[in-house]
Amino acid sequence: MRTALLTSGSFCWTYQPQAVPSQSLVVQSSLEHGTCRTKAENGLVDEEAENFSGILKRRSVLLSAGVSLFSSAVLGFPREGLAVVKQGLLAGRIPGLSEPDEQGWRTYRRPDEKSGGHGVGWSPIIPYLFSVPQDWEEVPVSIADLGGTEIDLRFGSSKEGRLSVIVAPVLRFADNLDGDATIEKIGRPETVINAFGPEVIGENVEGKVMSINVVRDSGRTYYQYELEPPHALITATAAGNRLYLFNVTGSGLQWKRHYKDLKKIANSFRVV
Repeated sequence: MRTALLTSGSFCWTYQPQAVPSQSLVVQSSLEHGTCRTKAENGLVDEEAENFSGILKRRSVLLSAGVSLFSSAVLGFPREGLAVVKQGLLAGRIPGLSEPDEQGWRTYRRPDEKSGGHGVGWSPIIPYLFSVPQDWEEVPVSIADLGGTEIDLRFGSSKEGRLSVIVAPVLRFADNLDGDATIEKIGRPETVINAFGPEVIGENVEGKVMSINVVRDSGRTYYQYELEPPHALITATAAGNRLYLFNVTGSGLQWKRHYKDLKKIANSFRVV
């Protein structure tokens, strides 16, 4: 027979197995003083009792944590432990969106406090910015996605499409840039898209590049590409010791209905 009693201050469990000839065993576990005692009658100590006592400790700790979360979430009692859980869910996803402008567009700027250095010894990521319609929102990044751990950010809209920002170390492509990378040093526009396009869209880009545009802004050069299905608008640049690949894409229907907005998003990408 097992009996359990839960109170606000302690948790007690008494285990009493059926009688066994020549041996009677009682195990008691108490959380009130953080101890667990095993007692055997007739001078016998059963190893099973000791194991069961350890199991009780682990179960009682889990139950204690569950009661803590229950009291915080349901009863409204503030708990420091719950605050830590909430903070953990937000790691690496600090909001960076502005308020909507007159046209309903918001500007995202990568927060300086956002985690993600992409490797020990790397300098902080130089912030970037872009603009999106106000219904676009940040979405979680999965390491199973194309680009893996080098995807720094994802945004999406169920109506219009999605975007991603890949931030990759230039040492993967050149070892003589000395922390002062530019897109021109990495290669010509055709070289860059042939090398990195498959990392963005997941397949060879040969024959898919419909247009290439080169833009200079505030002393930095950006290569802009438009690819046919799978539809994609890619902007590439380099800064510090990293290559930035900004990818905007959508389904065939989204591309047809919202091409102007998708193009505006792609053209807005800048490294500050």
